Amino acid sequence: MSSSHAQGILGEGLARPNLDAKPNIVTVIVFVGLLVAGLIYTAFSISHDVSVTSKNVPVTNWAPFILLGVALLIALGFEFVNGFHDTANAVATVIYTNSLPPNVAVIWSGFFNFLGVLLSSGLVAFGIISLLPVELILQVGSSSGFAMVFALLIAAIIWNLGTWWLGIPASSSHTLIGSIIGVGVANALMHGRDATSGIDWPQATKVGYSLLLSPLIGFCASALLLYAMKVLIKNKELFTEPKKGKAPPAWIRGLLVLTCTGVSFAHGSNDGQKGMGLIMLILIGCVPTAYALNSAMTADQSTAFVALAETTSAKIREVLPAAKAKQDIDSRQVLSDFVRTKTLNDDVVPAIANMSQAIGEQVKTSGSISGLPTDAVSNARNDMYLVSESVRWLQKNKSAYEALGTDATDNLKAFKAQTDNATKFIPLWVKVAVAIALGLGTMVGWKRIVVTVGEKIGKTHLTYGQGASAELVAMLTIGAADIYGLPVSTTQVLSSGVAGTMVANGSGMQASTIKSLALAWILTLPVAMFLSASLFYIFSQVL
Repeated sequence: MSSSHAQGILGEGLARPNLDAKPNIVTVIVFVGLLVAGLIYTAFSISHDVSVTSKNVPVTNWAPFILLGVALLIALGFEFVNGFHDTANAVATVIYTNSLPPNVAVIWSGFFNFLGVLLSSGLVAFGIISLLPVELILQVGSSSGFAMVFALLIAAIIWNLGTWWLGIPASSSHTLIGSIIGVGVANALMHGRDATSGIDWPQATKVGYSLLLSPLIGFCASALLLYAMKVLIKNKELFTEPKKGKAPPAWIRGLLVLTCTGVSFAHGSNDGQKGMGLIMLILIGCVPTAYALNSAMTADQSTAFVALAETTSAKIREVLPAAKAKQDIDSRQVLSDFVRTKTLNDDVVPAIANMSQAIGEQVKTSGSISGLPTDAVSNARNDMYLVSESVRWLQKNKSAYEALGTDATDNLKAFKAQTDNATKFIPLWVKVAVAIALGLGTMVGWKRIVVTVGEKIGKTHLTYGQGASAELVAMLTIGAADIYGLPVSTTQVLSSGVAGTMVANGSGMQASTIKSLALAWILTLPVAMFLSASLFYIFSQVL
């Protein structure tokens, strides 16, 4: 958009904020300092974890660590791009209402993105992982596992950078989901299966609904909130366009800064987790002895784990005597097929009983989960993962699950929680590394998306009330999604919220921008799928 065109839209005396101010030397020093500190802390943490878990066994093969370094850089690069691509939405309203200077706004937003990542629950991280093909998760340290991680991350980065360069607020969440589906479809086709068999479609549908409904919620709720504010608040200044260089009244400014803070925090806690889940897969594949199982579990917790595993197996066999006759089946293969196909047969429940007993005996022999032999760690994790996922899918078949009786189902539920505790964990240093990548990304390259949100969605300048409405709805929507473990798009929620306020305000919207947004929304999934599927095939052949 030319400056004259922007000036025409913003009106006389309503010139765009100064988006070209350079950061001062202190900001640059802090930026570089955080980057260096993050890299040092990450390297130290990996070195410490590996040395402790390997029991001082000398490293003879450096290839896994080279792969680990490359994969971590790509994963953190995705979060960095995510930061300046998505979080620009959070600062657009405070910048265009003169509530905060641009440089202050992006630093403020970056800091609260950082906090959001550190305090996140982890539910979204493992919800994303559950979309991946089970055989690739179980073989994440193989060439196919690395091909999967590299393909979906690089495909997501390519599309995010492309849409950012064009100034289109596309969804990083939408992109990553498309990349995951593309890998699943390619993996199924490469193994001679139907393309639809490579994806956990119920989970993908659940995620799809959240991505589809969240922008509709953003549009409608923001419009309704602005209507309500106009009825209840009689201060006309709230609904007038900001004057050039003039900050809003203190209470309005406080509201806008608060909502910007909330969106930034919610974005960090939701979007940051997507990178965490993929980084954990990378760590499990490269250095399973340190990260395949939660070594922080105490000896007492391990003892309780063994007792629960034995009780769970016994309760199943007690209520299902036929399970005793099926102790010689290939339980691991039965559960792998069940998790992949979701087809329940008579061997599944006995296989869960067998695997639960075997896991318990393995941990009991080793004395604790952290005491498992190095060469047994990966298999133990895979067995726990299979049991947990099998129980999850068994629970969805209510008639078969409830037929086991209360005692058996209570034990299954408790044992699933214990296996999840042992396998689904995120070390603090992973959160810190992702937090720094996302926070620093917020401070770089934000201008393109900010201009689109602030100037190109509506035909008039954003008012204080519009900014507050869109931000408040985005903050609550993303925060709620984080609680329920659903990945949503900050971009879609906030940009649709701004569009909703423009309609409610009678301002009208710029057709060209809306077309670009709609086109990006439609193309993101198929393009990301195509990119990741193609890259997965290439990497599978090369690796």
